[in-house]
Amino acid sequence: MSNQTSVTKFLLLGVTDIQELNPILFAIFFTIYFVNITGNGAILMIIISDPRLHSPMYFFLGNLACLDICFSTVTVPKMLENFLSTSKTISFLGCITQLHFFHFLGSTEALLLPVMAFDRFVAICKPLHYSVIMKNQLCIQMTVTIWTIGFLHALLHSVMTSRLSFCGSNHIHHFFCDVKPLLDLACGDTELNLWLLNTVTGTIALSPFFLTFLSYFYIITYLFLKTRSCSMLHKALSTCASHFMVVILLYVPVLFIYIRPSSGSALDQDRVIAIMYSVVTPALNPLIYTLRNKEVRGALNRKMRRWLQLEEI
Repeated sequence: MSNQTSVTKFLLLGVTDIQELNPILFAIFFTIYFVNITGNGAILMIIISDPRLHSPMYFFLGNLACLDICFSTVTVPKMLENFLSTSKTISFLGCITQLHFFHFLGSTEALLLPVMAFDRFVAICKPLHYSVIMKNQLCIQMTVTIWTIGFLHALLHSVMTSRLSFCGSNHIHHFFCDVKPLLDLACGDTELNLWLLNTVTGTIALSPFFLTFLSYFYIITYLFLKTRSCSMLHKALSTCASHFMVVILLYVPVLFIYIRPSSGSALDQDRVIAIMYSVVTPALNPLIYTLRNKEVRGALNRKMRRWLQLEEI
């Protein structure tokens, strides 16, 4: 890599140019990150430790919680460090590594959501066949597949970006290393990189979004046509609404950033949108989806009672 570029490190300009705001922003983003780690960590711990939650639905929820923790950890610690540091540099290798894991975990999460929607489709529309269809082997195969696709998708971008020449400015107008800001700094032709970014990343985002929407369309249609119980209808629609909110919060910002043409005037918008899906959304997921689940709340309460009993002893 060092033979192909004269740039050995980059300077992350961060969220804002106003230095006085950095301590306030540090406190805000540290709190959000702490909520993310605590909330998703609690969900992951409970799903692993409680045998009642050892089912396909909670297996996928555990994967989502793990992805949310790792996804934010790729960008937030470095951003917090830069809020308090005068040196905001990141090495070339560190930059490419951050780019790789950001796209790896982000695309894997995007692919996980339609799998979760499919699980709900089978559970609601084909309840008698659920245990036959959603076997442990199938769940593991689907999970391994989406993690592998996510890794290969990220590898494509990281390899293609690392092969570019950077012979000018090393100032990245972002709080982490992403493909678009790096392409703005590259020397030479970047049309292939932009085409891959728009086409491949667009496919990774649009296809799961369409499949998720299709699954919930069938679920809602089935419920309205077949279900006569208002309580069951309300419960199912509540689950669908929570999950679909997570889908919207993840997919819409990604589509907005990576599908639309790149422009210098949109840098501030890109940073705000990136904060939403890489920092805020992972912290909200346990609140708007997982923690609304009655079984998860029950498992959490049982765990808390056991801890309190042990402390009293």
